[in-house]
Parts: sequence; C-alpha cells; structure tokens
Amino acid sequence: KMATDTVGADNVDKGSVVVHPIVLLSVVDHYTRVAKGTNKRVVGALLGEIEGGQVHVTNCFGLPFEEDRSDPAVWFLDHNYHENMFTMFKKVNAKERCVGWYSTGPKIKPADLAIHELFRKYVGNPVFVIVDVQPKDLELPVEAYRSIDEATSDKTFRRTFVHIPSTIGAYEAEEVGVEHLLRDIRNASTSTLATSVSDKLTALRTLGGKLGEISGYLEQVISGKLPPNPQIMYILQDVFNAVRLHDSYGRRS
Repeated sequence: KMATDTVGADNVDKGSVVVHPIVLLSVVDHYTRVAKGTNKRVVGALLGEIEGGQVHVTNCFGLPFEEDRSDPAVWFLDHNYHENMFTMFKKVNAKERCVGWYSTGPKIKPADLAIHELFRKYVGNPVFVIVDVQPKDLELPVEAYRSIDEATSDKTFRRTFVHIPSTIGAYEAEEVGVEHLLRDIRNASTSTLATSVSDKLTALRTLGGKLGEISGYLEQVISGKLPPNPQIMYILQDVFNAVRLHDSYGRRS
C-alpha cells in the first residue's frame, strides 16, 4: 500500500529550499558508506517543515537504490523501506513530513523524473535536491529542483525539472553544534605553530572584549549611572584573585 496518509500527501509550498547542516552531514555519511570509490550515487528521502514559504529540509535518511548504468530506464528504489522508515521518524518528530528526495548526482540523471514521480505519491509537489559530495570550488554544494508540466507541440504535457533557489541555513542549536564540530577540524596544510598562534590571538581578542565590557560596567557604576550589584562585584573579585600577576621580569608577585 502506498501510504499517502502516513507519509504526508500535503503539497509543498512554492518557494526556496533551506538545507540544514545535519542533512549535508547525513548525505555525505550515506555516500561514504555506500558509494565512495565507485561511480555510483546514493538516493534518500528528505524530511522537513514549511516556514514562511520556505521548505526547511531538517532531516533525511538513505534508501536502498540501484540503477543500470547501461540502461537509464532500469532502476530500483525500495518504497516499502521508505514508508517504514518515515513511520519511525514520525514517532520521533511529528512535525517533520516528507518534502522530497535527494541524490548525489552530481547532475540530473535520465531516471530522475521517474523517481520524482514516485515521490509525488508521498507529497504533492516534492523538491529534488542534488548534493555534490565532492565539490571542486567554493560554491554551495546543493542544487534544488521541482517538476512542472511543460507543453509540447502535440498539445500534450510532459514533466520537466525547473531550478529553484536554495541555501544553507541552521537554527541556533544547530549553529552551536556546527561551531563545535569546526573547532575539531584542522587544516592539514597548516602548521601546528601557526594554528597555535592563531588560537592564542583569537583567545586574546575575546579576552580583550570581555575586559572592555567589565571596564564599561565599572565606569557606569562609579559615575552613578548603574547601581552596584554585590553579586557581580563578588564574581569580579574572584576573577582578580585567580589572576596570576607577574612583574616585568616574569616573576610572580
């Protein structure tokens, strides 16, 4: 049974697509586990929400997929697996619904329109996102598409893909996670000394900014613009007591 009622048959609003970081990480992980070192691509379902006319793709999962490289018309996608997976994801986050599908392309393939038609059984107007897992430049590694009816010369219509705007976006909690992840990434071409110096400069700039805030607060207290707060004063005293003071010869005082 094509469970359009359980997978979500609502039409996706027209507008841009915002791909969240967890989706990019999941797609790259899917590709690395299944197709890295081969000429294959991977395919999966996209989950998300509609906010302000934008499709926010906030989650995804990979799907069993095979295609005959010699015959583009021969392909297999396990829709039963998709329906079972979506049911489980729905139990975790009831707000997320199926909004489309992804491929690691890196370009549109002949079978993609037929795959897109399959996803139209789950969502009226799905988005198709191609994620380039091996980008060669600094451009966004995602391209988004929808399908439309295009008139032909014999008064019939055929489906075709049209490009739609896409961007990378994140909620505040996601931004914090990405920042922590980036801190652990070190460029192999950067020396340890250069990295250490850069980290110290960043820490000193942060410290300078915090000391400026403390100085500004104390000046406002002294001038009577702000009432003194005993709790803040106690904290500042603890900070000053913890600071190791040294003279010009480097001796601790």
